Amino acid sequence: MKLVTALLLAALPLGAESWLFTSFRSNGETGVFLALSNDGKTWTPLNGDKPWLKPEHPGQLMRDPWLGQGPDGNWHMLWTWGWTKGSGDQALKIGHASSKDLLHWSAQEEVPVLADEPAAKNAWAPEAVWDGAKNEWVIFWATTIPGRFPDTEGTGDSGYNHRIYSMTTKDWKTYSKAKVFFDPGFNTIDSTIVKDGKRWVMVFKDERKAPLVKALKVAFADSPQGPWTGVSEPFTKAWSEGPTAVKIGAEWWIYFDHYQKPQHYEAMKTKDWKTFEDVTGEVHFPAGQRHGTAVQIPDALAKTLPEAVR
Repeated sequence: MKLVTALLLAALPLGAESWLFTSFRSNGETGVFLALSNDGKTWTPLNGDKPWLKPEHPGQLMRDPWLGQGPDGNWHMLWTWGWTKGSGDQALKIGHASSKDLLHWSAQEEVPVLADEPAAKNAWAPEAVWDGAKNEWVIFWATTIPGRFPDTEGTGDSGYNHRIYSMTTKDWKTYSKAKVFFDPGFNTIDSTIVKDGKRWVMVFKDERKAPLVKALKVAFADSPQGPWTGVSEPFTKAWSEGPTAVKIGAEWWIYFDHYQKPQHYEAMKTKDWKTFEDVTGEVHFPAGQRHGTAVQIPDALAKTLPEAVR
């Protein structure tokens, strides 16, 4: 399987740009999977049906894997370590590993979040964005702390009432105290951030179930650390989550997980973040793909990855 996959990928006509997509399968117990594309539409799995990166710790999951590259060239991966509270403190852990080439990875370690919030229920879908003005990473994720936002209690699933929290780091060793990063006034999860010209754009999920929304929206800021304003109306149907966005030519392509059965990936594109076109029929993803991150990578790196799975 590895040789066949490598030969297929080696035959892909990589152009001026290539993209890599991280994802997980099932509940995230098997690890992180990668897929490669030269057009942002057809994604070919790397390593066949086997994970690129496997969990290293007992009970650890690798859900919602985010991948990003810093100004020093190093790649960083974050993921949801645990899903629900009740089996130790796994649900309050965020995982981190780094790599210079996407082939060799550091040991998987816990990012300490919410140590001073013992009532917190979870830490989901972590991502990070580099703030060049402050020379630091901003790490952000969704958390429910019961009683923290009483006006919106009961609007989500099973007592969850999320907001987006954040902390910063310069070296991935020491971290600031966690704080509320984005509170649009309602239950929200799954945020991702991109820079478009001089402004920053956050794509996120309105997680309200009563009344039903469960769809994606956007907000804007002049800095990757906010404040975030101009919250839009939903631009997807309900039961959409896990967005990631990349720029292909003059258009932004937003991929997301439609998680009701039959679970599948969908896509929208936009030039102005006001009008969106459904391009789901144009995209093809590996079977079973779940919530991850698409990133642009150099062609030289893209060409090395298929060789790695021989």
